[in-house]
Amino acid sequence: MSSLQYFSSITISFGTPKCVCNTPLVTRLAPIKSRNYRLTLRATTSIDEIPPNAVRRKIDRNWRGGFSLGVDLGLSRTGIALSKGYTGRPLTVLKSRGQKLETRLLQIAEEEEVDEFIIGLPRSSDGKETIQSNKVRSVAGRLAVQAAEKGWRVYVLDEHGTSSEASDRMILMGLSKSERQNREDAYAAVVLLERYFSTQGRGTEIILPKSLELQEKIKNGALLDPDFFPGKLEEYNTFLSSLLLLSSLPCGILAINCDFDSFM
Repeated sequence: MSSLQYFSSITISFGTPKCVCNTPLVTRLAPIKSRNYRLTLRATTSIDEIPPNAVRRKIDRNWRGGFSLGVDLGLSRTGIALSKGYTGRPLTVLKSRGQKLETRLLQIAEEEEVDEFIIGLPRSSDGKETIQSNKVRSVAGRLAVQAAEKGWRVYVLDEHGTSSEASDRMILMGLSKSERQNREDAYAAVVLLERYFSTQGRGTEIILPKSLELQEKIKNGALLDPDFFPGKLEEYNTFLSSLLLLSSLPCGILAINCDFDSFM
């Protein structure tokens, strides 16, 4: 496989949510000259294969997974918020840019038990993307490659109107002008997350690395935390062991029906 490039990413849009329970995972074992057979990776063709948390929660109200990190990317400041589908809370406003910003986002995700990023995508009032949209997509593409190493997902969602709504909300909260200026980006990220969960993820686009290996990591999801899933960890490890065993089988077509939601 060729060396990994940060801008190597693709986008899949998500419209009306569909049930993704018991989604069949079809893996093809390709013949090669060596006696050791490896699984041929299949490209992700639908966002239904990697549904956002908002969709998972709609399907199963008892579903438990990671947190969603809302990201409001600005020209010089980035607002961060956190939510699990109930109420969002502003975390911080970052002033770093470039690789430093992406590294900090990954650090926050690790600290806050996040497994997906919801990044606001600027659009004009008529729904068209802007010059700033291209910059946001570039950041999202680089972040998606790094996040995929941990099984985390990156989505973009229309953020039009979130800043003005955040400003109005802070005024009603009685925050001073200086407080509003310092925290508006974080509250805009809160509004973005509320929009995301209230619409069950409709309109989100997943940003995928072009690397099939990284796509597989995303589909498999982040590793389970035994502190949160003590009863599922052994079952999950058994499942992973079975996949390793199957990878050594002779050439053929193998269909595995598995309920990934049962491991979350």
